[in-house]
Amino acid sequence: MAKLTAALTVLALVACVGRPCQAGYGPPPYTPTTPSPPPPAPVTPSTPTPYSPSTASPPPPTPIALSSPPPPPPTPSSPASGLAVGYYQKTCYRAEDIVREAVRDASKGIMAGLIRLFFHDCFVRGCDASVLLDTADPNSATEKFGIPNLSLRGFEVIDAAKARIEKECGNVVSCADIVAFAGRDATYFLSNKKVYFDMPAGRYDGLVSLINETLPNLPPPFATVEQLKAGFAFKGLNTDEMVTLSGAHTIGISHCSSFSDRLTSNSSDMDPSLKSTLQEQCQSNSGTDNTVVQDNKTPDKLDNKYYKNVLSHEVLFTSDAALMMATDTSDAVRANAKDTNLWEEKFKAAMVKMGAIDIKTVANGEIRRSCRILNTN
Repeated sequence: MAKLTAALTVLALVACVGRPCQAGYGPPPYTPTTPSPPPPAPVTPSTPTPYSPSTASPPPPTPIALSSPPPPPPTPSSPASGLAVGYYQKTCYRAEDIVREAVRDASKGIMAGLIRLFFHDCFVRGCDASVLLDTADPNSATEKFGIPNLSLRGFEVIDAAKARIEKECGNVVSCADIVAFAGRDATYFLSNKKVYFDMPAGRYDGLVSLINETLPNLPPPFATVEQLKAGFAFKGLNTDEMVTLSGAHTIGISHCSSFSDRLTSNSSDMDPSLKSTLQEQCQSNSGTDNTVVQDNKTPDKLDNKYYKNVLSHEVLFTSDAALMMATDTSDAVRANAKDTNLWEEKFKAAMVKMGAIDIKTVANGEIRRSCRILNTN
């Protein structure tokens, strides 16, 4: 039980982007007794050509025990993994345009969900679209039905892009690459077209997806800073990249149950005004697990406001506040809060590096015809 609990706390930073955190992660919903007061080396980012779509388109890691040191991080994928910028230029030259069109037509909430979908895919078995499968092993439900993934959204955007690509190019573009492109493009649109980067491609789709691998890899939002460092290191991401990717908490919403302990605890360092507001927003006489925005200043914009919120104690999760509990992470928070351009450049590089985790190849993967089922089914 200790090992499971520890494993569940490793990666809280990516658990809630774009869609509520699962109620099953945290304490019971907040119900007051009295009314509350009111990869490869980072690719050099490039500026996209003006966007003019032709048409408008609709074995896992062993859980880390607190009593033992974390295992050495895996070696990030090298060029030998087969990833390359412009991978589909000859086989499906409009692949990235098609994905971008599908993302462009989505709501901002779905866009935020697509960034979270990319995180959740890469942190379980690597970036292989295993999170998209409805069925795989007849003896097990898939990742999609694990508690951390029940609130994922954006699947319909991936399906729409895949259908158009199959129609135009045939079975040449992997679902894993579509998820990666969609995460990149959602970043682009949510940043008011400011944050753009080349996303290498060439991933194959995974053949395995198991529900019991979700909780050990996609834990709740009460991780300590040391647990966060260890968990990201296990995926090949360093401490600064962990803090950088935490900036994705500037968008999306969360269930109140994911931080209700911070609303009732005297030890919580949450800003009193924010705490009072959240207590009111989270109050439910019917037991409903209400939702709130993660960044109450710029909830639909991908920017560095998250880091300013961390400094002012205006963040929801224990894992957010934990970034101020170590010198290296607090220094990174201050640097990102001070210089938005610095954070944007680091975010681009970290997204690319995360996208190279445990890449599947033709030897252990496939190019699915449908993202929801294996070709053999």
